[in-house]
Order: sequence, then C-alpha cells, then structure tokens
Amino acid sequence: MLSAIELCGELFHTLAGTAYADIPVNGHRETWPIRSQRFRNWLRRLHYEATGEPASGAALRSTLDLCEARAQFEGPQRAVHIRIAEHAGCLYLDLADAHWRAVQVSPDGWQVIASAPVRFRRPAGMLAMPLPEQGGSIAELKSLLNVSSRDDFVLIVSWLVAALRPGGPYPLLAISGEQGSAKTVLSKILKALIDPNVAPVRALSRDERDLMIAANNGHLLAFDNLSGLPHSFSDALCRLTSGGSFAVRRLYTDDEEVLFQAARPILLNSIEDVIRRPDLGDRAIVLTLSPISEAQRRPETELWREFERVRPRILGALLDAVVHGLRAVGRVDLERLPRMADFAIWATACETALWPDGTFARAYAANRRAAIESMIEADPLATCVRTIVGERSNWTGTASDLLRLCAQQAHADVSMSPPWARNPRSLAGRLRRAQTFLRMLDIEIVFCREGRSGARMIRLSPLGQSRSRANGMDCDEGYRVE
Repeated sequence: MLSAIELCGELFHTLAGTAYADIPVNGHRETWPIRSQRFRNWLRRLHYEATGEPASGAALRSTLDLCEARAQFEGPQRAVHIRIAEHAGCLYLDLADAHWRAVQVSPDGWQVIASAPVRFRRPAGMLAMPLPEQGGSIAELKSLLNVSSRDDFVLIVSWLVAALRPGGPYPLLAISGEQGSAKTVLSKILKALIDPNVAPVRALSRDERDLMIAANNGHLLAFDNLSGLPHSFSDALCRLTSGGSFAVRRLYTDDEEVLFQAARPILLNSIEDVIRRPDLGDRAIVLTLSPISEAQRRPETELWREFERVRPRILGALLDAVVHGLRAVGRVDLERLPRMADFAIWATACETALWPDGTFARAYAANRRAAIESMIEADPLATCVRTIVGERSNWTGTASDLLRLCAQQAHADVSMSPPWARNPRSLAGRLRRAQTFLRMLDIEIVFCREGRSGARMIRLSPLGQSRSRANGMDCDEGYRVE
C-alpha cells in the first residue's frame, strides 16, 4: 500500500498536530484527516483496485502510521477551516458539494471556483449549499420569515452578512416568541443559508465541553427551544461570540490537554427571554416574534419548497453585500462604537448594498436600547438602583446600606421581592454586572474607598455627576476610585 502514499497530493499538519492529506478524487482535491474513516476507505479502495483483494488490517495500520509520520514531521503546517476562510484579502465559502467547490469573494466580485487556496474539512452532518446565483434580492427572504418590523429584518440580514465573515466577533441572535410564532422555522432557514446541516437546530449542549466540541465541528450553532440559560453557559456563549478556548484532559493521559478554540455565530430561540446576564445581553441582538394567525399560517412543506427555489438568489444577494463590504470597510468611520464594534463596522460597510446608509445603525441602536430596558425591568437590583437615582439623584453608602435600602423598596413594592441579593458581597457583584447597562441609561455607579478607614463605598448618580474629578482622580472628597 506504500504506492498509495505517492498518490496523495500533499501531507501536512495543523498547529495542533493533527495530520491531514490532500487526495485527488475524480479530478478535484479533497482534504481529510489521516485518521478519518474517509481516508481509510480511500486507501482500501486503492488497494482493492490494484490487487483485487481487501487490504489487511496490519497493512492498513502501517500505511496510516507512515502517512501520519510524514504529515507531522515532513509536511508543512497549514490551517484547516470549516465553511468560511480568509486568504490574501479574499473570503472563501465552502459549498461542501461532491466536487469540493468554493465561492471566492473579493472586493471585485464573487465567483465559484473548483479549488480554493485554503483547506476545508467536512465534519459529520455538513450538507452542501446550492450554487449561488447573480441578480438576487434579499427581499425574497422577507416573505419567508415571520418578522413584523423592517428593523428586525435589517438586523437579521446584518447578522447573516456577519456570519459570512471568518473569525468574528459575532453577535448572538436571540429569538423569542410564543408557541406557533415560527421560531424554529426561522432558525432552520437562517442555518440553511449559511451552514446547512443534517441537524439544523439542536438542544443546548449538556456542558461547556460539549458546547466547544459542537463549535469545533460547525460554523454556525443554532439552539432550539431553550427554557433557561445557566450562568455558566451564559459566560461560555460570551467567550464563543468573540473567540473562546476550552481545554480538557486527553483520554488515557495524566498531563496532556486537548484544546478547543473557536469564534462562532450563535442563534438561539425560546418562548421567554432567557438572556438574564448583562454581559451576554450586551453581545446580543434580541428579537421577539409575533404570533401567526390561522389565516396567515401556511403549510411548512410549501414554505420549504419556496425557500429552496429562492435560496440560490438569496445567497447571491448576501454575497453581493459581502463584496460591497470588502470594498467599503476601510472607509467606515462610526461616531460611536458599540460593544460589538467589529460587527457594527462590518454591517455598516455592507448595508448600502442592501438599503440606505444609516439604516443598520438606527435599527441596532433601537434594538440594544429595548433589550437594555427589558433586562433592567427583569433585574430587581437594577430597577431598585434606577428608582433610587430617580428619587434622590445622588446616593452614597456601603453595600450593606444599599442592601437595606433595596430591601425597604422591595417591602414597599411586591414586584421587587425576588431574592436578588442575599448579602452585601452578592449585591456588589450583581451591581458590577449591571454597571454597563445602567450607564447606557445615564446612571453611573462608582465603587470607592473611604479615605482613612478604607471602607468600600458605592456612589449612585446621574451620568457625569458621579465624580468631581475625572481620569481616576478622587470621586469625591475623602473617596478614591478603585
């Protein structure tokens, strides 16, 4: 079977040391991990065609060991991508079809090419995309989605365009709505446009390790019908939107790790709003779908038939927007940069291929404002702080003082009675998480230390009045900013 090694186009390895082989199949190049079942089958087929006999297990293992050694010790190091890659100023979209074609996207336009200069891998479950067509319109997508406002549609398309950009950061798209509002169908359509898969939507992973494995084997993650979001998962999703790493012990070893690293577009849907922590909410686009009346409802088979008919043109329209974005991104100059600054710049660069300048910025700002209001209303502590500043303008005290004051407010208002903080330390932690959102509502929270005693103090005030001196000077006489 040694002659099979000579038929490989190239043997190489990744940064993590995984061995790969480029193999010629029917006139095109395919890239497979050397330890994959696909590469084993290719070796078996070559041996059978040459000898008319099946390869022995010993011969197969010997050939695989030799291929892996050559890839790791003699072959070059290369990056291997899933679905989206960037190289020499161009983006590449793997169509994942039987011919291993890809779409090359540059500032001059896009075209389908037979062989990309980058390497892609095909995890289990990945499906092929249709050949994109020129002359399509993004408006053809709107009739397939249960989206009531133009701003919501603008944000969905902006999220799709961002998902066609490798590396992130990506905003999380959170969709909520009552039963029958077509949340799952919308999720499946968006997944099918960018990264179709045998399992388009899935339940939330059991733990962070499974989440990172899912991210390692797919470009776009779609989680369906969430009933809640544990704090640990909220933190993991934050890392994954901008690039997260996770390490686990390698099986059968004591001191070796397996590392997962990825930044992925994430979509989740639920009946109620499951985003409760401000750090994830600050990275999210939050949409609420309206219920569909019986008169407006259509058979799902008809909907998917229409989607498959227009999908190549919708994909072409998205690629046209990406081309426009590659030309314009260097000229974008936003007056204010939001938390997901790279996303905002990219969406702004692409938007004039789709709608008038400024459309995205207005829709994104309104969505973030509405999401902040919703999260503050759902957070008893943030609501309490908002009430205090509204009534007293300025307030200074310890975390214990604030805890007692909020408890008094909660006693007076039953709606504020949930156990949002059991002790001063817990309150201070919750308050730090709410700082960013409250600041966007012109409420400043400053943590200070009293001059001689060193007691930790908290000051609440309207934005701009919290410190008598700026740039790290005393926040007030006798106080020092931490």
